[in-house]
Amino acid sequence: MSRVPAFLSAAEVEQHLRSSSLLIPPLETALANFSSGPEGGVMQPVRTVVPVTKHRGYLGVMPAYSAAEDALTTKLVTFYEDRDITSIIPSHQATVLLFEPSNGTLLAVMDGSVITAKRTAAVSAIATKFLKPPSSEVLCILGAGVQAYSHYEIFIEQFSFKEVRIWNRTKENAEKFADTVQGEVRVCSSVQEAVTGADVIITVTLATEPILFGEWVKPGAHINAVGASRPDWRELDDELMKEAVLYVDSQEAALKESGDVLLSGAEIFAELGEVIKGVKPAHCEKTTVFKSLGMAVEDTVAAKLIYDSWSSGK
Repeated sequence: MSRVPAFLSAAEVEQHLRSSSLLIPPLETALANFSSGPEGGVMQPVRTVVPVTKHRGYLGVMPAYSAAEDALTTKLVTFYEDRDITSIIPSHQATVLLFEPSNGTLLAVMDGSVITAKRTAAVSAIATKFLKPPSSEVLCILGAGVQAYSHYEIFIEQFSFKEVRIWNRTKENAEKFADTVQGEVRVCSSVQEAVTGADVIITVTLATEPILFGEWVKPGAHINAVGASRPDWRELDDELMKEAVLYVDSQEAALKESGDVLLSGAEIFAELGEVIKGVKPAHCEKTTVFKSLGMAVEDTVAAKLIYDSWSSGK
């Protein structure tokens, strides 16, 4: 008799992943293992993206196996460019499937949107821990969507900033963000106002052309570039990309998927996993960019943690 898989809703995923900070230790290990090559035990191809041309959408398929967790997953994620801004349907939707690696049985179907938001923010926090200036007082977030909230949550837990600023193309959404989160957040009217003097900058926008320019960025600042996940999309201009020390989650993926990397011609210095392992230095005294595209193994780590928590509480 076949086993019935567990179905975990967004609320249940939230329940079993109470804080994104829980993901930091296993994600650091997974990133280091990924950058170790085959001996690291992470098997993960670059994601397959299927265009839904009639509706200006995309379906991404992201499988991975991690020997360290002995966990096998795939994520199915959709993204639609022309979503009506008033729509209640999010631009990104995702589902994660967790399998029993010894025989391929489907163990669980989980809401992937919460997983994506929390693991992405956790990886940005890891990059920031290594790459931020020694004395970082001002945090700036560009964008006010789901990723802005998940990044704010973990960054406030992990770091001590004296000031937090936010900018969004639709100012009302930035004001809603500031009114919703715990702590004081300054709403800025322009990107330049928001980033001037900032020590750490997070870009989580739907921009397809550069919105952040090198001339505005404080020397020595650290930028987590999370948006612009297609090869023809940009968030950062050429000056910033070429003058900063560039770190990525996956060099292979960045050279295939990141418009910020491909269109600027910027040279990748290291993968984040190489910094965690200590084989490449963290140049926190220089301006740094971490280009985050998100990796399937990050979903694997999160899904296994959530499933184990759910199983122990049955």
